[in-house]
Amino acid sequence: MKAIVCTKYGPPDVLQLKEVEKPIPKDNEVLIKVHAATVNRTDCAILRAEPFFSRFVTGIFKPNKLILGTEFAGKIEAVGKNVTSCKVGDKVFGFDDNGSGSHAQYMTISEDKALTTIPRNITYEQAAASTEGAHYAYNFIKKVNLKSGQKVLVNGATGAIGSAAVQFLKYFGAKVTAVCNTKNIELVKSLGANKVIDYTKEDFTKDDQKYSFIFDTVGKSSFAKCKPLLQPGGVYMSSELGYMAQNLFLALITPIIGNKKVIFPFPTDLRGSVLFIKKLIEKGNFKAVIDRKYPLEQIVEAYKYVEKGQKTGNVVITLVHNNKT
Repeated sequence: MKAIVCTKYGPPDVLQLKEVEKPIPKDNEVLIKVHAATVNRTDCAILRAEPFFSRFVTGIFKPNKLILGTEFAGKIEAVGKNVTSCKVGDKVFGFDDNGSGSHAQYMTISEDKALTTIPRNITYEQAAASTEGAHYAYNFIKKVNLKSGQKVLVNGATGAIGSAAVQFLKYFGAKVTAVCNTKNIELVKSLGANKVIDYTKEDFTKDDQKYSFIFDTVGKSSFAKCKPLLQPGGVYMSSELGYMAQNLFLALITPIIGNKKVIFPFPTDLRGSVLFIKKLIEKGNFKAVIDRKYPLEQIVEAYKYVEKGQKTGNVVITLVHNNKT
């Protein structure tokens, strides 16, 4: 099978397209013919081993897994003898933040990981783009006591996390202010934003509105800058550790001192997130935003584009099989 192989950490150019052996599923695993994957921030972090301490999970000197890729959508081709929740022919999608090996024509994954059947109202490409950003967005919301009618500001509202967060917040009844650039104003309105701030024309931290929660889904602001926007008891959350990992430190001390705090949303319950995402897709309350699509053979260009930090939504990788099923 064709696969993108990574034998060392580094920039996208270290990735190589190679012919490798098709994996064989273990007793508790399924073999998936991958029809679509993505390149996302998690993949880019694994590729470069950033932050450095992530090497204790992904491999100290080189990646433990030679094939990267975290999001996937495809059809089950074979199952291990102990698999009971899936069957051959099921169309499935999912996500594994430790790496699923989806940048290949075939991959294996344990049936108890974060995978489920694809809703009938979406394509493989839409399914593949629906998990990573949405999982992190859902974790932002689960970490706070969100109530209908509360005001929430989303910085980075057109990224994979931000575009999902806007839709989820709308689903839960929040009043959403979205921060984006000029070209994406209509997009974020269509996702459900009640108010839009164009960061190319004004500094969102100077907004006169007060918010219950601020979700910095791109990690480009800080608690210090956003604190004046928070109501008493308000919460700031970021998808990034921040300068000198300050968000971890602030998450420890701000609940003790002051009346505004930082919560760092360590993601949990991947499987629960995927099932929630599937439910909202089926109800028509969530649709992943897709920016660009690249064939597997052009994945280096996809990584380079994602690393620029300017993508809108998700970048999808398409895989072609001689047998189209």
